[in-house]
Amino acid sequence: MNVSGSNVSLAQRAWAIRRNALLMGEVQGQGYIGQALGVADVLAVSYFHALSYRADDPEWEGRDRFYLSIGHYAIALYAAMIEAGILPEDEIGTYGMDDSRMPMSGMAAYTPGMEITGGSLGHGLGIAVGAALGLKRKKNPAFVYNMLSDGELGEGSTWEAVMSAVQWKLDNLIAIVDFNNQQADGATTHALAQVPEAAKWEAFGWFAQTVDGNDMDAVVAAFDAARAHEGAQPRVIICNTKMCKGVPFLEDREITHFVRVEPDEWAKALAILDEEKPQ
Repeated sequence: MNVSGSNVSLAQRAWAIRRNALLMGEVQGQGYIGQALGVADVLAVSYFHALSYRADDPEWEGRDRFYLSIGHYAIALYAAMIEAGILPEDEIGTYGMDDSRMPMSGMAAYTPGMEITGGSLGHGLGIAVGAALGLKRKKNPAFVYNMLSDGELGEGSTWEAVMSAVQWKLDNLIAIVDFNNQQADGATTHALAQVPEAAKWEAFGWFAQTVDGNDMDAVVAAFDAARAHEGAQPRVIICNTKMCKGVPFLEDREITHFVRVEPDEWAKALAILDEEKPQ
């Protein structure tokens, strides 16, 4: 089972996830660190409040599944799984290296606890739908959580999966959208015409919530409500997150999909984070 019953707070877990991600980014001098810092609070709630799992048995049949559709967010998920004890801390220095169990893009064949190979973008929710349906047919009460990006909401395959989940009444499926308003070609809200996202999901038949993804209490409440919802329908939590959250000089930088960090800035970012460690 997870370790949410310990005396370590969710804020401390999120801090550790951010720190682990920065240490891995420093190894390669690059990485999708803006996304990792932004989504750390959501991952802390996922792994230390919501998910049922056994750190020493990632293949446990009774586990809740966490599917990372966004393969380039692997640095963030590794950081969370290291904090959870699924991956050992002493492998941080191998990030992105040859023969590492932590390649720069998430691949299920390499990494314990990495349930799917993320990408091409837009496929993760479809895989999650199939898994949720399979668990239903096996009468396994586990939940499937699928983290996808705001950019993936422009993929037709995502909306095919959205409709399929409603058709099969997959109340064991919880989608988590990291809405940081950035994708490779610029702001997500400029890429395609946007309507209020929760209303769109609701129109398709989902139970939808929108939350500040960096407000820990709000994220906890949204996860609890999603899991407790009694309707025979899938659930989605749209998490508005701030890129580079927790490192002010990066937060204030002109944000793009890939945040460049200079060689001397990794240590500076770590020092700032260490000064703000939650008690």
